[in-house]
Amino acid sequence: MNIAPVAYRYARSLMELAQEKGVLAGVHEDMRLVAEVCFANRELIVLLRSPVVKGDTKDKILDRIFAGKIGQITSTFMGILVRKGREALLPDVAAAFSELYKVHKNIVVAQITSAVPLNEHARARVRALAEKQHPGKSIELIEKVDAGLIGGVTIRIGDEQYDGSVSRKLNDLRRKFSENPYIPEI
Repeated sequence: MNIAPVAYRYARSLMELAQEKGVLAGVHEDMRLVAEVCFANRELIVLLRSPVVKGDTKDKILDRIFAGKIGQITSTFMGILVRKGREALLPDVAAAFSELYKVHKNIVVAQITSAVPLNEHARARVRALAEKQHPGKSIELIEKVDAGLIGGVTIRIGDEQYDGSVSRKLNDLRRKFSENPYIPEI
């Protein structure tokens, strides 16, 4: 996901304020909820991006959606975004905040895509691999099932990726067979 650079500036400001007030974990949960709601409701994203809907209407809608579910700091921050005309950045700011929080807390994300759901043994092996590559950091496993892999797994830890899927191996074989090493003598 491409996150706008300005979203990182807003997220960093919110993180600094949350640290100053001692409510970083609460704000992180609030922003996680905001991200989930935004990405699950395309209509909300369309509303936030709409130049036709007035800012005060967007502010009221956000208040109704998140009333009682988020803290005062997060609510006030969203109001500031709306007043500044940056409400369309809200999903990006929430995603950027999550990334900054993970960096701050030394959390490494290991994304595992497999053809079938993983068992506990496979999860433990991936966790051990991630801990070996990133000692002293917490590991967060994110699992996804993709039947298109046919078999095997792909693992992305930070910027590194291991692709041990059957579909990848089949593509490699196709590429190898398409090369014609035979050069006829003339």
